Amino acid sequence: MYRGRLERDLKIWIEKGLVDAGAAEAVLREYDGRQTSFSAGRVLAIIAAVLLGLAILLFISANWEAIPRISRLVGLVAMIWAFYLGAAHLLTLGRSIVASGLLILGTLSFGGAMALVGQMYNLSGDELTMMLVWFAAACIVAALFRLSAQVVLAGFLAWAFCGVYLWDHFDQWHGIMPWMPPLMGVILIALVRYVDAPGARHLAYLMLVGWFTWLFARHESLNTAILFAGLGMAAFLLVSIPASPLMSLVRSAGAAPAFYTFLIASIGFFLVHAEIGTGSFENNVWVEDKLPLVFVAAATLASSVIAIALAGRDNGAVRYLAYFVFACEILYLAGETIGSIIGTAGFFLAAGIFVAIAAWLVIQLERRFSDNGRQRTRA
Repeated sequence: MYRGRLERDLKIWIEKGLVDAGAAEAVLREYDGRQTSFSAGRVLAIIAAVLLGLAILLFISANWEAIPRISRLVGLVAMIWAFYLGAAHLLTLGRSIVASGLLILGTLSFGGAMALVGQMYNLSGDELTMMLVWFAAACIVAALFRLSAQVVLAGFLAWAFCGVYLWDHFDQWHGIMPWMPPLMGVILIALVRYVDAPGARHLAYLMLVGWFTWLFARHESLNTAILFAGLGMAAFLLVSIPASPLMSLVRSAGAAPAFYTFLIASIGFFLVHAEIGTGSFENNVWVEDKLPLVFVAAATLASSVIAIALAGRDNGAVRYLAYFVFACEILYLAGETIGSIIGTAGFFLAAGIFVAIAAWLVIQLERRFSDNGRQRTRA
């Protein structure tokens, strides 16, 4: 898809005299020579490694009692080291796909060995602690070998930790364990940048979004929902405004920070809608109260327009999410205010004027940015 768009753009630039034909061909040759981010062989190798790892662990656990204790311990340690040393050797030969598979086998064997040794020696501890140690080991291996598949495995182990915690403590704050998901997210993002594994960053961002949503579920209230939306929007502005001190760091992180921060803000606005309702009981009579809805709707529509203005041009994910939020809000307002056609028309009139003003401002800013860019080019 991207190559086709690049080829079309190069043809346009050749026709306009911006690029000569030789340079365009060189650009296409360089792009075609890159290693593709998706490889069916790599994916199949990783799946095979996971299946083989599970088969080995199941075979060992099935014959666990028949193996002498010292043989169990020595065999598990030797197996783990064999996988890791084999991966290191294959990397020196340039066979990264098979090396990734061996690293996954080693990390899976490490987790299984912890469980089996703990059972064998009746070691104290719980599943959460074991998952943390397993995640830490996966991160260390990812940093040492700098392979993206290992970062992805560390991300799934972080998800597994969250699943184990929520299974037993969904409505409880159990020690410091609830703080582990955001810490894991930060570690994963650091690994993504260090190893250059951009696809794995979504595992970290989605885990953080889920963590914030879980926090709201524990402290469900209108104030919490407003805080959720406000913090999400503040974070979006922090990673989207050109004058932000984080802009240089954000540019290197791609489109993900802006999208996920705006996603948090959008979820927050949805939660605010759910909390305010559309009315209240007064003297055992349900009284419709549209004023809070108007304020929340205006804020939601404004957030969508701001998102499009700040990040919509270069960030397709933010742009389509903003379109979706805007459309859903309009449909929701139409459904809630359908009883008053005049009120609905008035609101849509005000919203249309607001969006028209915002569009005019955005157009003026884009023209100014374009003029400034031309002046710098001439200079």
